[in-house]
Amino acid sequence: MDKAVASAEAGGYTLKQPRTAPKLGQYKTLIDQLLAENEHLPRKQHYTGHTIFKRLQAEGYAGTEPNLRHYLAQKRRDLKRPMVFLPLAFDPGADAQVDWGEAQADIAGERTTVQMFVMRLCYSRRLFVMAFPTQKQECFFDGHVQAFHFFAGVPQRLTYDNLSTAVQRVLEGRNRQEQEAFIVFRSHYLFASRFCTPAQGHEKGGVEHGVGYARRNFLVPIPKVDSFEALNTHLLAACRDDAARRPNGMTQTIAEAFEAERPQFHPLPEHDFPCCATVSVTLNPYSQVNFETNRYSVPVEEARRTLVLKAYPFHLDILDGEKRIATHARCYARHQDVFDPFHYLPLLEQRPGAFEHAKPLRLWREKWPENYEKLLARLCAAQPDGQGVREFVRVLQLHRQYPAELVAQAITQALTFGCLHADGVQLCLHQLQSVELPPALDLSQQPRLGQVGQQPLNLLAYNDLLGHHVSRQNEVTGA
Repeated sequence: MDKAVASAEAGGYTLKQPRTAPKLGQYKTLIDQLLAENEHLPRKQHYTGHTIFKRLQAEGYAGTEPNLRHYLAQKRRDLKRPMVFLPLAFDPGADAQVDWGEAQADIAGERTTVQMFVMRLCYSRRLFVMAFPTQKQECFFDGHVQAFHFFAGVPQRLTYDNLSTAVQRVLEGRNRQEQEAFIVFRSHYLFASRFCTPAQGHEKGGVEHGVGYARRNFLVPIPKVDSFEALNTHLLAACRDDAARRPNGMTQTIAEAFEAERPQFHPLPEHDFPCCATVSVTLNPYSQVNFETNRYSVPVEEARRTLVLKAYPFHLDILDGEKRIATHARCYARHQDVFDPFHYLPLLEQRPGAFEHAKPLRLWREKWPENYEKLLARLCAAQPDGQGVREFVRVLQLHRQYPAELVAQAITQALTFGCLHADGVQLCLHQLQSVELPPALDLSQQPRLGQVGQQPLNLLAYNDLLGHHVSRQNEVTGA
């Protein structure tokens, strides 16, 4: 009653003396000694709850193991020190942090796990985010290059985890044996590198926060896009919009702090680093080269025994010396054939009997307009023994010079006019390209003429014309 009168607030319960533990109490001193001994033992040879229980049983403990484990959990919570960190401040343009993260996106109707490359400037906290299919080294480098262009400069130092695309071997302290390709890359852009202590991700906590922030704010709801290009356009716009934010503890917006930071960056070099894997490849009998289990076609007229393949994050080039002879979208599936049907047209012209079964053309035939099949059928009927197929292949060759939509229109015209040959289709293409609308007349100086064609019709004028015609006939006949 006295406590209630003295204070309007209800007081909490206070334990006046420790609760007794009849079975465990006399062993608590031994337990504390074993836990203290753990501090000086190898991590993998600590006393566990079960080994302590067996030790206590040998000393006469009659209690249960769960009761002991409950006490051990309490003691460990009391002994564990909370992690504390130093607040950090960075100079403008001096530091940035890099990390990878995973996210989900619907690309071309399929739920896809994408790899997010994230670079975060330490002073202004500005983010750059780009999605890739993998974390391969060429993607890692390309993420840097695109970030440098986004920031219009290169931060003086970048901090990383000990990721294998940059680090070949972890040495003592902060020393690292870097990958040779990474040394060449950072020498091209003149930035210094710094690597975190293993298992100490908090040393680049800014970018780790940035990965989570981008995932929650840029990719929720899950984007539905047609391609990686569309997804990265979305992410780039989100990064630009985010610059208007003012984070907690900052007196400026990100964009305002960035303007103070940008003059301190290293300038961009005259040309970008080639972010690709370069390998020597050998042509197989089907005019294809192998790369990462997939087979990519090469033009049959450019076939060489040994070629060079350059694999970029989203496409690859095939070269004969310095000459690029083929380009394909890069395939990240396995054991796939990636064909360009145009690569095989010269061979089909020589071997028209293989046309129906030619694998490179089958996918194309499923997509081309119906009038292509009509033209093929009429050519084969008019020119048997493969000549009609050869003529049709020459029509397909026109796609090298003209847009597909224009070729389809020309084929429709050729079928209408009956000029069923490649020269006839090409003539229709020339006519379609040469059709020009007459220039519009400038009637600003003749306002009266501007109303011509706009005035209401007067049908009585036809009677006047008819009467004039009858009078002329009478004059001629002398009536």
